[in-house]
Amino acid sequence: MTPQRDVRWQTIRRILWALEDHFGRGVEVVSDVRIDFPGESNGFCPDIAMLADNAKKEKGRRRHQDIRFAAEVISKGTGMNDYGAKKWAYAAAEVTVCFIADPYAGRCRVFTHPQDGAYKRDLTDTYGEPVDLTDTVLGTTLPTDEFPRD
Repeated sequence: MTPQRDVRWQTIRRILWALEDHFGRGVEVVSDVRIDFPGESNGFCPDIAMLADNAKKEKGRRRHQDIRFAAEVISKGTGMNDYGAKKWAYAAAEVTVCFIADPYAGRCRVFTHPQDGAYKRDLTDTYGEPVDLTDTVLGTTLPTDEFPRD
């Protein structure tokens, strides 16, 4: 496993803090935990995955059916995977919100309304602007003003 860069970890922490600020410390969240998604060879580890309150495990693993929000933070070697295979797997699994933070571009992209294996909505915000997720399962805005840039 390649060690992650500090910027990536600090961004993941800020996303986690925002979820805990809104939902409380008991929010069901995992980070870098393998989850099997629909399709062949689609075992991925989201940087952050928020699960349903009643999330279950099958054979000791988290289920893709329980993910409500998945976040990825781009690193130089993962951008193609985050915007490609992972995003498509999340859409196929009907993960309601796919959030991608890009510390190189200083922007976030939010994909919502999964249908037929694709996301129907794509919103881009620059770092510093709160990302409005009030019309999603999160029901809140996600601050990005302290997201570090690389």
